Amino acid sequence: MFSIGEFSKMTNLTVKSLRFYHEQGVLVPSHVESGSGYRFYAQSKIETARLIALLRDLEFSIAEIKQIISSHDDDADIVAFLESRQSEIRDRMRNDRRIDGLLKKIIHHEKEAVTTMTQTSYEVEEKTVDPMLVASIRMKGKYSDCGSGFGKIGRKFGRHICGKAMMLHHDGEYKADDADFEAAMPIKKGTSTDEISVHQLPGGRCLSLMHLGPYEELRRSYEKMLTYISSKDMTCSMPTREVYHKGPGMIFRGNPKKYLTEIQFMVESE
Repeated sequence: MFSIGEFSKMTNLTVKSLRFYHEQGVLVPSHVESGSGYRFYAQSKIETARLIALLRDLEFSIAEIKQIISSHDDDADIVAFLESRQSEIRDRMRNDRRIDGLLKKIIHHEKEAVTTMTQTSYEVEEKTVDPMLVASIRMKGKYSDCGSGFGKIGRKFGRHICGKAMMLHHDGEYKADDADFEAAMPIKKGTSTDEISVHQLPGGRCLSLMHLGPYEELRRSYEKMLTYISSKDMTCSMPTREVYHKGPGMIFRGNPKKYLTEIQFMVESE
């Protein structure tokens, strides 16, 4: 018989752990002295102790270990338990990879928005945009209704989304309740559904203006853009575009004063 201290050294289990396993009925000492309460362990308990240590390393619960020890006495008998744990770990790994992907997406989006915010001049610029494949939902109503459209596109195309959300405006004027617009998101690939249209958004020369601040103040940037167009005697085509570089976050609503929206007007070829 070995004292609890000796048994601890032989099994690499702390005295505290051995006492806990005794209390839980998982590893009961071979003898407990009356009065002193000293615990003693027979050599036959060593294999059980090492099994407990192994199963704890494999993150089995005390209840599971207790069931295994009481019901099985051979390695082959516990294969089903080990297979179950392996399946749980694989499920957890898949979920961890999914979470890792979401974290990368959030981090990239926020870093990119900060970089754009620090580098932009907030003046009208002329640039060329490439054609892009988008998934969009044509909507009629309030501009704020676009969120439901983005949600449907996100749920349908998920990992195929490859750019920033945008709104395509088909009206040449501001409308409060019956605006005609598309909620759109760039995608790598996909096909149309009954509600969502997958189509090519043309590229070409455009006028671009970054707006920093709440959506309610976009009118000031539209004034700047339209004044520029008038001064240059340019003709632009519909739909106009709003590209949302930074808005309500994936976690928090964020500070509207830091929302970053790019207004794009496509210039008609001469």
